Amino acid sequence: MSRAVIVGGGIAGLSIGHALKRQSPGVDVVVLEAQASTGGNIRSMDLQGYLCESGPDGFLDNAPATLELVEELGLSKRLLPSNPSARRRFIFLDGKLHEVPLTPGGFLRTRLLSRRGKLRIAAEPFARARPAGDETIHEFAARRIGPEAAEILVGSMVSGIFGGDAHQLSLRACFPKMWEMESEHGGLVRAMIARRKRTAPRDGIGSPGGTLTSFAAGMEDLVRALTASLCGSVRTNSPVIAVRRRGSGGPRPVAAGAFQVQSSTRTIEADAVVLTGAADASSALIRPFDPALAALLDTIGTAPLVVVCLGYDEAALTADRGALNGFGFLVPRGQGIRILGALWESSIYNGRAPAARALMRVMVGGATDRSAVEMSDSDLISAVRSDLQRTMRLGLTPVFAHVIRHHRGIPQYTVGHTDRLARIEARLTQQPGLFLAGNSYRGVSINACIADAPHVAAEVANYLRSMGWRTSAPSAFARIGRLPCQEPHLNL
Repeated sequence: MSRAVIVGGGIAGLSIGHALKRQSPGVDVVVLEAQASTGGNIRSMDLQGYLCESGPDGFLDNAPATLELVEELGLSKRLLPSNPSARRRFIFLDGKLHEVPLTPGGFLRTRLLSRRGKLRIAAEPFARARPAGDETIHEFAARRIGPEAAEILVGSMVSGIFGGDAHQLSLRACFPKMWEMESEHGGLVRAMIARRKRTAPRDGIGSPGGTLTSFAAGMEDLVRALTASLCGSVRTNSPVIAVRRRGSGGPRPVAAGAFQVQSSTRTIEADAVVLTGAADASSALIRPFDPALAALLDTIGTAPLVVVCLGYDEAALTADRGALNGFGFLVPRGQGIRILGALWESSIYNGRAPAARALMRVMVGGATDRSAVEMSDSDLISAVRSDLQRTMRLGLTPVFAHVIRHHRGIPQYTVGHTDRLARIEARLTQQPGLFLAGNSYRGVSINACIADAPHVAAEVANYLRSMGWRTSAPSAFARIGRLPCQEPHLNL
């Protein structure tokens, strides 16, 4: 029986493990996770009745692969769509919060852009053609809709999604659909007209498309169900400290397995290895046997991020600045505000705070403010409160505060990322049985990682079959101290 070891029990590793077991039940799947629990940055913490999400607080429901996985796991009844008010989004500009327009009329009335900026957007169909080579998100936006909209609308969106700098990130890698729209239709307006002819529009201008959706007990519901579906294949508290190749990696792996994966507690023989951690973490494991591949991975960085959860007395909050009514707001860089934005969690979803309380999550740091992650809790909370006073006119003292740090935050797909991936994939052909996956490569979102999982699983299964291993006949899983088969702990 062949064995595939997946290094990393985040959403990518768990989804690949789940897909591989469904596609090839004869493969012994082992998932090694360094932390005490699976999920990576996805943590849904119930703290004093506040549901604090460490990472993403939802996914867009226009992703078929994610919805299929939810159905497979029996989680459909636990889906929690965001409230209609979450469609209201704001941008802080020139001392005020401005609602992002969702209709043509709202766009004409908004003060987010000057009259000249609006006219420049209207001229989008006449924008100059794409230059040769890769292009930053800012260069694309400035070329198509003008520099003003690029800085205010697109720049704030990029810092909110990626914690990144639109002047550095690659359009093709970060927003491939937008790149394809221009490639196929010659412009964004033409592409939107073509799409509206094919399908009835669900959302207005400025909408992300789809409905932001979570689960009854937060996004960790998905992690718990995935972990349980792997039925004993997951081993937590098992940081991998080395991956070694056995033999030359010739036409067939040696009997004991092509790889040795050394965790903190034991060494496991493997015929295939899937590394799903951050690119720099995978680089450290690969460097001893392929320094050239490791050097390529080192070029994919991350932006550190801090999440500050704040709870308020709802009546006092309403009296101080008005009730939270919307998704939250983003802040373009250059406004003299340190925070990237704030999500009004108890407005987005029901049940995110105790009765008569409100919950907010504030994001600090990112690619343009890397030192924020090193600040003390007290200094972070003080800085956040100061910025909330300036942006929301919120002077109220929170009754609850919790700080979450992500030193390895969001991968940064800088210009040249797609070419970089091509070089990585070419180099991987010299390392048969080794696979790379996770949000460092083909999409940072939960939806992207889940959509990629069946393809990675199929590549692993095809490789094992090509080496002569049986991959389809069910068999008992080897016992190597993994978690026992169990039902999902969903706090029903």
